[in-house]
Amino acid sequence: MQRIEALEDLRLAKEASSEKIVISTETIRSSEKIADRKTIVYETRIDPTVIKVAGEKLKIQLFTRFGFMKPRPEEIRLVSIDKYYEPYMLISGKYAIDYYRKCAYTVKVDKKVLEVILLGRKFEPKQPIDSSTIDHNLIRLEGEERLMNEIKTSLILDRYGQEATLQKLPSAPSEKNPKKVLAAFGIEEIAPDADLNVIRSRIVRRPKDINTLVNELFEVSERVVIYTPRFRVLYKNARTGEEKTVEFDGVTAERIPYAHPLPRILRKLA
Repeated sequence: MQRIEALEDLRLAKEASSEKIVISTETIRSSEKIADRKTIVYETRIDPTVIKVAGEKLKIQLFTRFGFMKPRPEEIRLVSIDKYYEPYMLISGKYAIDYYRKCAYTVKVDKKVLEVILLGRKFEPKQPIDSSTIDHNLIRLEGEERLMNEIKTSLILDRYGQEATLQKLPSAPSEKNPKKVLAAFGIEEIAPDADLNVIRSRIVRRPKDINTLVNELFEVSERVVIYTPRFRVLYKNARTGEEKTVEFDGVTAERIPYAHPLPRILRKLA
């Protein structure tokens, strides 16, 4: 019974191989579908005066050392409040590949069998390499098997192409003319293929064992760059000359717990 089932599997594999022969005569379908990238600029919801007040509450903390060495409030002076936009990239896509790879199957046959005919082909049973197996011989059939792989992903990336979290990207109404806002601040937009390069490196995994390619697709269904407003407040210790900065979200007024390298273009507000 097992042998009959194995032979039936071989018959099906052979049919698949025959189907492959027809497909391989066609033009290989390998394509990309890339959605246009949208640009969104969040409206600034916080007045700079609010940011100034928030900064004043933190300025002593910025220059405090060892938890107890605190400067006098009058020593810490506000140097500037700068506004800039921090970009985040949202991208969703998939990679799908339909292909054949070479394969080989071995089937057990009775020790007494001299020849096996399957689908018009003759096979001579061979003795197994393992000499301890003495109750059967083997026939080997080579062919191709068809596989389909698909990978999907959605990413949120910062300006450096590193993954970011939704917590770093608040919700806010968007500017009606985002290009005009970016131009007013002299902001250099994210490179056109920055997001594509990242998602492509994450999901495009072409198998090494491809023998015949049926179809291959790299598709990006969503591409958005969101520019969110930020305020950078610079303070200086008049006594020591030391400078410290603190950043705030321009939508929520929350303090940003890390400092980015200073953007090339900043709008001076104070």
